[in-house]
Amino acid sequence: MTDGITKEQVKPPTAAPRAALLGAMFLMATSAIGPGFITQTTVFTAKLGAAMAFAILVSVLVDIAIQMNVWRVVGVSGRRAQDLGNSVAPGAGYLLAALDVFGGIVFNIGNVAGCALGLNALLGLDFKIGGAISAAFAIAVFLIRRAGVAMDRIVIGLGILMIVMTLYVVFVSGPPLGDALTQTVAPEQVDFLVITTLIGGTVGGYIVYAGAHRMIESGVQGAEHVKEITRSSINGILITALMRVLLFLAVLGVVAGGVKLAADNPAPSAFEHAGGEAGLRVFGLIMWSAAITSVIGASYTSVTFLVSFSSWIERNRNWLVVAFIVVSTAIYLAIGKTPVNLLILAGALNGLILPVGLGVILWVAARRRDLLHGYRYPTWLLALGVAAWCVSLYVGWEALSAIDDLWN
Repeated sequence: MTDGITKEQVKPPTAAPRAALLGAMFLMATSAIGPGFITQTTVFTAKLGAAMAFAILVSVLVDIAIQMNVWRVVGVSGRRAQDLGNSVAPGAGYLLAALDVFGGIVFNIGNVAGCALGLNALLGLDFKIGGAISAAFAIAVFLIRRAGVAMDRIVIGLGILMIVMTLYVVFVSGPPLGDALTQTVAPEQVDFLVITTLIGGTVGGYIVYAGAHRMIESGVQGAEHVKEITRSSINGILITALMRVLLFLAVLGVVAGGVKLAADNPAPSAFEHAGGEAGLRVFGLIMWSAAITSVIGASYTSVTFLVSFSSWIERNRNWLVVAFIVVSTAIYLAIGKTPVNLLILAGALNGLILPVGLGVILWVAARRRDLLHGYRYPTWLLALGVAAWCVSLYVGWEALSAIDDLWN
């Protein structure tokens, strides 16, 4: 027996489609790397300086523990999270779906707002016009005949673009790499609220299921693919971590020089200080890429929480994704709140959803071997998941207590 798999459980080996796993990895990563991700990283780097490196390290380790469990259970069972929920307790899947769809809408309003911020910095477009144009782009993706393939290629391409452009700003800003490396393991200060906020922003709400749902819908499922599933879940988080580290270093290079970032919009302020007018344009491109891929990821994943409830929904899923984008954009255009407020509120709401869904996943891993087709779940992985679930409870509590203050 190896890593929980017995000989009887292993089917004849078949190669998992590499493109499917790559698309699932980048969908997870780019769903996490949204406008809230950029805003949080900038604000917390300005607050903690080089000590932010430790917060990133701890949050990444917790994120890996969560994603490994979610991908493993969803992948081996071949069932979406809401289907597992209904199998565990009647109605639990419907509750999880309702929470994720509601959270997805709120998050998507923030994503459209992020698109508007990006196009404003890149091209000087009015916020509402930029949001509407970006929504039209996302809608076009799902009206293409092979929408799934188009989505995979777009999130991979824009994900790579974000990383390359942020790396450029790191070189321009010249961060103190030695100090950052030292404080990764020996920080001058530790802020647990920052750590839990980073966790909620990376694997909160729909984000934690984006890659796993995409993976099984691409046909990769079953215990025979467990090694590929595990590797892909870790790589997806590492892509997210790479972007977080590069963004942290880019901002650190600015604040370490004594620059005071603009309180009302810190992220573009950091890029502008690093590279002048060109830096501001680069920020706009990065922000738009992060936000539009999150619009795509949030819309796609939210609808995956509904497709198993009705054959009509399954047949018309792309049109429902389009409707999801239209509703999110309409609310953004009508609500009147500033984009930064929306981004903060969206992150807080999604932190509430994580403990519910992760609890279902871990219950299946521990008690419902029948749903895993007889697969023996590794004890070490379950223990990591339970520890991460305890952290998620704290994340959810902090999010709940902070929502009113953040919105006001």
